[in-house]
Amino acid sequence: MDEINVELALPDAASAPDVVSVPEQLQDLVVDSEDVAGFLDELAKFSAAAVSEAVGLDVLCGITLSRRRRTATVAGSTHEARLIDEVQQAYGDGPCLEAMRSHGTVHVPDTSTEERWSEYCSVIADRGHLSALCVPLELDEGATAALNFFAPQPNVYDEATIRNCELYASQAERSLRLAVRIGVKQQHADDLQDAMQSRTVIDLACGIIMGQNRCTQEEAFQILKKASSTRNQKLREVAESLVTSVAKQAPVAHFEP
Repeated sequence: MDEINVELALPDAASAPDVVSVPEQLQDLVVDSEDVAGFLDELAKFSAAAVSEAVGLDVLCGITLSRRRRTATVAGSTHEARLIDEVQQAYGDGPCLEAMRSHGTVHVPDTSTEERWSEYCSVIADRGHLSALCVPLELDEGATAALNFFAPQPNVYDEATIRNCELYASQAERSLRLAVRIGVKQQHADDLQDAMQSRTVIDLACGIIMGQNRCTQEEAFQILKKASSTRNQKLREVAESLVTSVAKQAPVAHFEP
């Protein structure tokens, strides 16, 4: 078993004789999560627990994601972890954002004396977060993310810990890529299902209009489109309204836009 699997294992698993490796634990998080957001929340908690075990302190973890030039805090091991990460977004700069820009790890040994990003560091120091370590993750299609670890004492992260956190991040990176790909495929499947449902209800509505107006399918579709425009409603909503009214046997003598 390599060094990272020992030092960055979950606390309850570290002493077990058949300890599961970090990559397998991360894969389990992907499998057990319902969506990408759920995975990110669990990843933040898992990462905080792993690094807390390694350094012997209660470490918080926030996850920041940057995609298409938009950056946002997407998860945190606690509400406080999200908050101190979001404060950085408000300032528009900080160690996490620098880590994603430079594609390199950023270490702040003591936030109370840090001259870079002094305003932000002063704020989080006042809140009791005296060390920060931000490790970037490279994702697909130009997206980047970062694992941001905050500790309650200065000079918490030595060279060995930083190296282990970087190794851990490389494993988390692969799992996050997998979760995002699964999420994208699921979204595509959901979009396809929605499109099929929309097409079905629109076809049903056109059939009703054809029967009422003794017109062609294209003419019925144009009537439906005109009704959508006139009522300022989506085409599917107008179609659903018509189908529902007929299905409930409401007195619909003729459909007019």
